[in-house]
This record gives sequence, C-alpha cells and structure tokens, in this order.
Amino acid sequence: MNPYHSAPLVFVDLETTGATPASDRITEIGIVQVDDDGVRSWSSLVNPQQPIPPFIQRLTGIDDAMVAGAPTFAELADTVLPQLQGRVFVAHNARFDYGFLKHEFGRLGLRFSAPVLCTVKLSRKLYPNEFKHSLDAIVARHGLTVDGERHRALSDARLLPAFLDVVLREHPSESVQQAIAELLRQPRIPAGLDPAVIDELPETGGCYSFYAADGAALLVGRSHNIRKRVLQHFAADARKPRELEMLARLARIDWQEAAGDFGAMLNEARLIRSLKPAYNPRPKKNAGACVLRLAEQEGALMPAVVDLAEPAEPGDVDPHRVFGPFRARRDAQRLLEKLADGTGLCRQLLGLEPRTGTPCSAQPQGKCRGACIGREPLATHNARLMSLLEKHRFAPWPHPGPVGLVEGPEWSPLIHVIDRWCYLGTIHDPAELDTLQCAADFDFDAYKLIQFELKRRAGQVLRF
Repeated sequence: MNPYHSAPLVFVDLETTGATPASDRITEIGIVQVDDDGVRSWSSLVNPQQPIPPFIQRLTGIDDAMVAGAPTFAELADTVLPQLQGRVFVAHNARFDYGFLKHEFGRLGLRFSAPVLCTVKLSRKLYPNEFKHSLDAIVARHGLTVDGERHRALSDARLLPAFLDVVLREHPSESVQQAIAELLRQPRIPAGLDPAVIDELPETGGCYSFYAADGAALLVGRSHNIRKRVLQHFAADARKPRELEMLARLARIDWQEAAGDFGAMLNEARLIRSLKPAYNPRPKKNAGACVLRLAEQEGALMPAVVDLAEPAEPGDVDPHRVFGPFRARRDAQRLLEKLADGTGLCRQLLGLEPRTGTPCSAQPQGKCRGACIGREPLATHNARLMSLLEKHRFAPWPHPGPVGLVEGPEWSPLIHVIDRWCYLGTIHDPAELDTLQCAADFDFDAYKLIQFELKRRAGQVLRF
C-alpha cells in the first residue's frame, strides 16, 4: 500500500563526483519504490569513468578502487530506467539527482521525464518555522534512524519515506496531500516555448537568456536559482504589459550555471553587452572609454583626456597620475569643469582654456586662485589637483599578466581569468588558458566587479 500519494513513488539518491551534471558523473545509485504492491529497494555502485575528487571520497567513503570494477551507467541504464518510469520522482534537493539522471540518460540518447517532488521544499512548506532543511537536519530533528552509512545512496534514499512517515504522523493527511499537490503543480508555459525545456532548468545559480523564434535576444537575467526565477517570469500575477509582450515572442531559453555570484555577475554583464537583449535596460556604451593623464608642462601638472586603449611610452606616464576610467570624453571634461567651478583650480591649467600667461576667464570672478598669473604657486595648485583627483585614481593592473580568481566548491572549482581589468573567460583548469582570447574589450561594469573582488581576495589570486 502507498500511504503517501495516489501515484506510485520512487525515492532516489545519488552519489556523484561533483555538482555539475554536464561534467561530473554518478558513482552510486539508490532507489526505493513505493506503491500499492509495497516497498522495493535497489542500489549499485557506478563506474564514473573519471577520478573521484579526494573531498568526495572523504564525504561518501566511495573511492576509485571501489568503483573500478562496477558497471558504467550505460550498462545499468536498462535496469534503472524502468524503475523510474511512471512514478513521481522524490529526492532531497531533487533537481540535483533528477538533473544528473537526465544528463546520463541523455548521453545514451534516452529521454527521461517525470513529475518531481523535492523533500527539501516539502520540509520548508510543512515546517516553516525551522531554519535548516538539509537531510542531516531532518534526521536530527525527527530522530530518523539511518539504515547504513550517511552519504551512501541507498541509506539516504531510505531516509525519505521515513521522513514522510513522520510528516503524516505530525500533519493531517489532507494538508500533506495539498502540499505535495502544490509542489507537483506544473507551471504555465508561454505558447511558443517547448514545455520540455522547463524540465531541464537547473535550481542552481547563474544566468539565463530568452530568445525569440528568429534568434533575437529578448532578455538576460541572473539568479541564485535559475529555474525559480524563470518560472516567476511566467507567473500570471507577475506579468506586466511589456513582459506579456516578451513572453508572446519567447521561443527558446539558454542558461549558464555559475560557481558563485562573481562568475554570474561577470557573465551577465558580458551577455547583456554582447547580445543587446531588447527587454533589458540598454547598457551604457563603452565606445569612448578614456582616462585623464597628468603630465608636467612648465612646472604645472596638466590633465589630458586620453583614450583608454591608447598606449603610453614606457616612463612617460606616472601610473599614480592616471585617473578614471570614464565612459566618454564628455564625462572626463565634466569632471574638470566641476573642479574649475568649485575648487578655485585654474581653467587654463586644467586644459579647459589655452594657457596664455594672462588671467583665465574665472580669475576676475574670484573662482580661480590665480595660478595662471602666479598668485598661487604651481606646486600648491599641483598638490590641490592631485588631492582632488585622488578618489578618481585609476589603479594600474597590479600583476605582470593574467590571473585567475577561483570560485566554486573544492571538488569542482572554476577559474575566472582576468587581465588588465578585463574578463577573458572561465576555465576549469590552468591548462585551458590558451583556449581563451588573448585580449578583451574594457567593460566598466566588469571593471568595477573585478576591482572589488581583487580587493576582497587580496593574496588569493592564481598566477599563471
């Protein structure tokens, strides 16, 4: 008898080599079927055909030697698939296990789809006052007995029906069935979108992109939970006229998972800049990117607006006398005008007027302290200018070449490659460095992110 739900259930837990279904593989499968005919269990180690990281070996107790003689997933697929088909797929953090199985079946050309019930979400819904909902927290909170070792697939799979037994003892059956029905409810899908794509959306962080049927980019977004955020776009109560217009055109969704916030923000900025999606706010242009360089002329430090990409001769420019960056030359000019109007600096010595040896236009009005005619010593004017520009200083790139910022879990880290404040891309291993482009356009949004991250992680960069 199945006391939990009207449909047959299959409780599943996997152990894997990491957290990314596209690159990591399954090392163990545990399955518990529950239906009107009773309860049946099955499990198997799986040869992942790749090394198991030491961290995962310590966590699960499964090492390379244990799986060396185990069947591969391809050899188990005909056994596993019939145990899953026609059942509600139940797992703790279910999209993780479901996503891994879909990828494994997909590599074999097999399609797998099932309604998914996540016991993390069920715990949050039925125990809203509890802070933790991990499997360890649930075991401790409800006094569940572990049949075997924690972090082994079948032992963890067996904990899930035990948790549902507790749920049914502590809540009315109607409340439990209502909560399960709400979690299994299928979202509304835009008419032009293949419903199968919703099944693929990960519950991990990263970026997503919406496209029209003609390939035009509609929207780029970022979220800690890609699936949840995408489905929010489809919610009827969240739709505004402009979003309804976008959803009417939606025909395809792409996404890129990220190891953390930094990578997601870098990728979002890059995608918005390159795709120019119609329903994102239009990004500010970088085409006129420039800096202010101070060069000494007849004893005065004179600013010049210079394109950011314009090279300087070695020794010609003191890196401590470069300020910016600015999105456009007019922004640099605007700063100089502001300094001239409010600080008594000379318009001639700021390069706003020709240097003639006669008073600048602001001096007779008392808005210039007279550096143009010798009333203010040039050394004093220089010092005041440097002090006022200090907060705008453009930090020189502090490394001799590109560096990497590592992000993600120990067992599956990613390396974001940065050079001269430009984001070149993300790799899994330093050996892949040559696959990246050797130069990238300067991007203001990425520059701010990179500058902050380098300060935050002082001394933690990877040098190639």
